Amino acid sequence: MAFLCSRLFLRNPSRSYHFYRIKDLSPANCQPGTKVNVKGWVKSVRNMKGNLFVDVNDGSVATNFQLVINKEKHIDTAYGSSIDARGVLVASPKNQLELHVDSLTELGKCPLSEGFPFYPKKSYPPEYIRNHLHLRSRVNSMASTLRVRHEATRAFNEYLQHDGFVQIHTPVLTSNDCEGAGEAFLVKPLNDELLKSMVKDNVPVEHAYFDKPTFLTVSGQLHLEAMSHGLDKVFTFGPTFRAENCKSNIHLSEFYMLELEEAFMKSLDELADRIEDMVKQVTKRIMERSTQDVSLVRKLTTGSLELDKSFEWVEKRFPRLTYKEAIEILQKNKSILKSPVLPEEGINKEQELFLVQHYQCPVFVCYWPKNIKSFYMRENQRDSSLVDALDLLVPHVGELVGGSIREDNHNLLERKLPNGDVLKWYLDLRKFGGVTTGGFGLGFERYLAWILNVHNVRDVIPFPRWAHNCVM
Repeated sequence: MAFLCSRLFLRNPSRSYHFYRIKDLSPANCQPGTKVNVKGWVKSVRNMKGNLFVDVNDGSVATNFQLVINKEKHIDTAYGSSIDARGVLVASPKNQLELHVDSLTELGKCPLSEGFPFYPKKSYPPEYIRNHLHLRSRVNSMASTLRVRHEATRAFNEYLQHDGFVQIHTPVLTSNDCEGAGEAFLVKPLNDELLKSMVKDNVPVEHAYFDKPTFLTVSGQLHLEAMSHGLDKVFTFGPTFRAENCKSNIHLSEFYMLELEEAFMKSLDELADRIEDMVKQVTKRIMERSTQDVSLVRKLTTGSLELDKSFEWVEKRFPRLTYKEAIEILQKNKSILKSPVLPEEGINKEQELFLVQHYQCPVFVCYWPKNIKSFYMRENQRDSSLVDALDLLVPHVGELVGGSIREDNHNLLERKLPNGDVLKWYLDLRKFGGVTTGGFGLGFERYLAWILNVHNVRDVIPFPRWAHNCVM
């Protein structure tokens, strides 16, 4: 039966055309004379003497592919339409492959007069494109951005896999607010009758489903710490949520964060080494695999396709400053800063970018004041007013990574816990075979905005959510 099906399949005349994705249509993969079937969306149509020249793209690559249609065939199509084209590959005068079309079927017409928001050979500002989330993958720059996002996801996972990290799916629903900043989204069912039927004594009705306040996660860190006490190297890579009424170009209400936790890590230098190596190695892989896409997106803001000088930092060692040293640099230059330098309040974005510019390179700021950092960060052994914490500051976005060595002193941590009852299990990690761990969180959208030189993180995620905006 299998043989019979195979013979019938081969007799199908449409099989004489071999289907290719456009990214695979290169002289290395295909020979002129090959009968090819391509599908995609029309990016432009040029009427030249006896031929129509149609640029088509299927989303697999930054460059369009050219179809040549002899007018005698009476084949027509229009910008924006989805098509299925069949023909023969021919080498163009520039030794590039093009398809001389035998047949073309319009799978879906695109009538511009009925409200399609993008016109050929016209550029649009990001704010305009953002108003059409359901269609913006059809914009070349956004398609390139999403392909780079895919390659970056792949590169981070490959790096961590190679170094022996185990991926953990940390919960999206959680009873703890890791950062304790009151930025969590409270979760409860829409069905009030269900809640009323589940309520228990001494439990408010709005918390009846889980018997306690439950939130969308702001971080998977505490859960990773639990898993590292048995698996050593662990990471999670998924959505996190912050309820911030913020219009900043580096904040979202839903964003993706890469978080890593490593047991037996005792020093901040070890942690900085891990972060620096990962950021450099992942960026190199992206540049090798996505050069065209990165160039296309960066050209919109830099005006240049040249990438070499923009990524010289991958060969430099990142400077490592103490918080005190960073504040001293800022105070020496306070006359050229718009915002006041307030050591007791931290370092704002303007000051972060100034430090990066000062060193012409990403820079670590280490050993922060205890009173402006989180409870889980280890108290410094030499100066109890500090914690063993760091931030990695990078061009364009400022803070990219925040991390620390975690507090491993059971008694000290017990005194610092914001809610001892809810986080009793967190104390148990120090009680039963505990080890020192270190970890960090990297904002994925911020990383993409940095390497692509995109102004707003809303333009490096497919469906951005921020205050007053949750479209689709």
